[in-house]
Amino acid sequence: MLVFNTPAELQAWSLEKRKAGVRVGLVPTMGYLHEGHLSLIAEARKRADEVVVSIFVNPVQFGPNEDYEKYPRDEQRDLERCEAAGASAVFLPTPQNMYAPDASVFVVEEKLGQGLCGARRPGHFRGVCTVVAKLFNLALPQVAVFGQKDFQQAAIIKRMVRDLNFPLEIVVAPIVREPDGLAKSSRNVYLSAEERQNALGLSRSLALAADAVAANGSCPSQDLRAKMAALLESMSLRVDYVELVDAETLLPVPEATAGTVALVAAYCGNTRLIDNRIL
Repeated sequence: MLVFNTPAELQAWSLEKRKAGVRVGLVPTMGYLHEGHLSLIAEARKRADEVVVSIFVNPVQFGPNEDYEKYPRDEQRDLERCEAAGASAVFLPTPQNMYAPDASVFVVEEKLGQGLCGARRPGHFRGVCTVVAKLFNLALPQVAVFGQKDFQQAAIIKRMVRDLNFPLEIVVAPIVREPDGLAKSSRNVYLSAEERQNALGLSRSLALAADAVAANGSCPSQDLRAKMAALLESMSLRVDYVELVDAETLLPVPEATAGTVALVAAYCGNTRLIDNRIL
């Protein structure tokens, strides 16, 4: 497995692969890899001849009061996991390598990022789109794999690829969960034992919504959101948002039906967790 630290190294390798007719897959990550990330690598391996995993905690997508400095990092373990998962190469740049001191060009999506996490984390998706666009230009992949857990992010990346004519396929892989239902997340490491149990409220609130729609065919969103929020609060979670949205537009729907996406964000102690489910 190769390890590249500079954009020029990765781009040179990618150009050679392109010339040779090799299909390249990209899995962008912020590291501290867990089974969810490994499932993305496995999916990319099915769809490409060579797989590049990027590991980069992107400062541009963190707000001033967010957890950039303390975001979990374990470079050596990540490299070992990438190699064991069958990655061909890992891109491990520094912020200085990725952004010029006077960088002034950014990629902004103006519709899908208005609500949900975009409303609560101003500038977050500007940072996400910018770094992902850069990674596409460096790795030159024919396919890139993202996780459904970041449903809004995946929708925005798909829109960026469509609107800016990036010549690649975006694949969104299913959420990987712990046996008790908690969505795998690098931030789960922040949770105490008690908080870890309380965090199950996210997946349980989504199951409540899924069960209600399965039983009734449709449910008024206002009523369903209230029940989901009450469940979250009963497990000592501080609700950030509970939304039921159209899968394409990400706009709230008055009635939740099959195909509606339920999304939740809540604070478990000081840790903000997100989860979602397509009903």
